Amino acid sequence: MKVTRREFSRLAALGAGAQFLPRISASAEDRKIGYCIVGLGRISMQHFMPAVKMSSKSRVVALVSGHRDKAERMAAEYSVPSGSIYNYENCDAIAKNPDIDAVYIALPNSMHAEYTVRAAKAGKHVLCEKPMATSVEDSRVMIQACETAHKKLMIAYRCQYEPANVRAAQLIREGRLGSVQSIESAFGFPIPPKEWRLDKKLAGGGPLMDVGIYCLNASRYLTGEEPVEVKGYSSVVDQDGRFAQVEETLSWTAKFPGGALASGTCTYGSQMRGYFRVRGSRGTVLVEPAFNYDKPCLLAYFDGGETLELAPDEPDPTQFLREADHMADCILQNKGPKTPGQEGLRDMELMAQIYRSCEKKNT
Repeated sequence: MKVTRREFSRLAALGAGAQFLPRISASAEDRKIGYCIVGLGRISMQHFMPAVKMSSKSRVVALVSGHRDKAERMAAEYSVPSGSIYNYENCDAIAKNPDIDAVYIALPNSMHAEYTVRAAKAGKHVLCEKPMATSVEDSRVMIQACETAHKKLMIAYRCQYEPANVRAAQLIREGRLGSVQSIESAFGFPIPPKEWRLDKKLAGGGPLMDVGIYCLNASRYLTGEEPVEVKGYSSVVDQDGRFAQVEETLSWTAKFPGGALASGTCTYGSQMRGYFRVRGSRGTVLVEPAFNYDKPCLLAYFDGGETLELAPDEPDPTQFLREADHMADCILQNKGPKTPGQEGLRDMELMAQIYRSCEKKNT
């Protein structure tokens, strides 16, 4: 059985595609949620903001940037008033801007905690890119700040809203694969020199914090369980100066309460198209690519010869739209997000354990 992206759209329009798509309810109010974009980098300008432009529930109403000229160009494109352009020194003034309902934080990892706290104190909800912070302690501070301010904190795990990833988890919940035996996953790319992600103070770590978190988070939402044990190994293969502060490649293993074993590999040393493969007692599901911005593909094999394929015939530009609109729905309907701060905290705790395991093996 093959379901193309075009057929997805048709089924969704008819209301028959709900089993494949993340549930996004209608807004409680006939208005758009206003986002303030904090940080004008690649992920915000090339992905999140264009997605919000397509939304019927969200809109860009303010910008925070250290580069006024860039902010003015983006403001012109998104019809943001000049008075709604802020810098990092005066961004607390967003508290006085009633058009802003939520902030989208797309800064280097080490800055997530500070600007989440500032946004919460300004009375704004927060959608923060992953990883949520660079330490477990900062992650807890972010959660507490939003709880104290009675504001929502959502971590931008866009894959948890993406149809192929959602369908893979559904197949497991429905028992189609039988008992899960193992999960394998990988993601990586060759990083150029002088990237901020190579600075441990800014990034908090190497590829585990950047691309490896996709594999780790997937193992959790696929099994629906929390690991009882994790172990890791890290290495630097290319002695070219890029990896003086962070690992180049890291592999980890995890054991889950139901008995499933998971393994993941992430790297800054080579191209690894992100994927995961789940092997069960009655079937296997492969999603490849799984974590990229476009064209996630699912292929499942079941005992008896049945197969299921989700193969989009064109790029999917709506991954960031789904998470933006989910946050909008949560605000409008006063409900908790699917990927709250506690979800990000759990990944931070597990990554800290993996790094400690690597350190023990490297001493």
